[in-house]
Amino acid sequence: MVSLCKNPKISVILPCQNEEEALSFCLQKAKEVIAKNNLSAEIIVSDSSKDKSPNIAKNHGVILVKHDKDGYGTAYLEALKIAKGKYIFMADADGTYEFSEIPNFLKLVEQGCDFVIGNRFGGKIEKGAMPYSHKIGNFFLSFVLRLFFGASIKDSHCGIRMISRQAINKLDLQTRGMEFASEMVIKSIKNNFKIKELPVNYLKRKGKSKLKALPDAWKHMRFMLLYSPMFLFFIPGVLMFLTGALTMIFSPQNNFLLASPLLMISGYQLAIFSLFAKTYSVVHLNEKPGFTEKIYKYITIETASIIGIVAVLAGIILSQNNPLLSLTIATIGVQTVFSSFMLSILGIKK
Repeated sequence: MVSLCKNPKISVILPCQNEEEALSFCLQKAKEVIAKNNLSAEIIVSDSSKDKSPNIAKNHGVILVKHDKDGYGTAYLEALKIAKGKYIFMADADGTYEFSEIPNFLKLVEQGCDFVIGNRFGGKIEKGAMPYSHKIGNFFLSFVLRLFFGASIKDSHCGIRMISRQAINKLDLQTRGMEFASEMVIKSIKNNFKIKELPVNYLKRKGKSKLKALPDAWKHMRFMLLYSPMFLFFIPGVLMFLTGALTMIFSPQNNFLLASPLLMISGYQLAIFSLFAKTYSVVHLNEKPGFTEKIYKYITIETASIIGIVAVLAGIILSQNNPLLSLTIATIGVQTVFSSFMLSILGIKK
């Protein structure tokens, strides 16, 4: 029985929530592929169903993890606690993916790939399997991922994947919802894993879809923004600061009397937030320092504090001639002093 291997090479994990229409089909196909290719494998159904799915899993003799917790990521995290395979194969339990691809994924990881992900747009998408709105959403989110993180992945949310156990342990995956798919890809990129895309076919699902297009898309987008402080904080901050400075200098008759200093102060603080986020990720998430290493080499807490104090004094001196500019410069000086201390606090290692 494939699910009872004591030392399996592959752990096939299927997240399942009310998939009684498709689960038996998926399990049968997976078992056939494993037997045909003489693979050492276990099959794990990670379940939070209220229908007959758990009974179906038991009848097929596979491992059932009955956690009854919501979330795509939760299903995988619960299954990974007991998975024994050297390689983790992931696929949905809705009949959309072909389990005949398992040997193809296995071949790539055995050749040295840390993480192999399917590319539905490189294979055939069955009519009705992916609505046009979902195609646009996938294209957009994959484009944003490539833009933010410099990856070449074309289908970042494909649900059929294989990753080595050693690699997935390094990722320290945390998210519980659909953003788990993005977290896995982003952290693999940041860990410089060898990633390969494999063209796969995408079939029309069996049963009712539980995908919530806009909320789930936002979860992916939110996670990418949180992991990319350059795009979330720094670029908007710089644009706001420059807009405020230019309108303050060139606006006739102070048409932007309040907007200009607000944009400058807020923009400056957003840029500082990008340093906060990057510092935390370097110190506590073991990311590479990148540009922050050069910044900290020349700007210490002492030099930043001196710069901030000088800015405050300059603001006081200018208070008679241009009160608005004076207040803006003084505020930025105060931000600089206290932000330098905050950066030092974030820089303290555990």
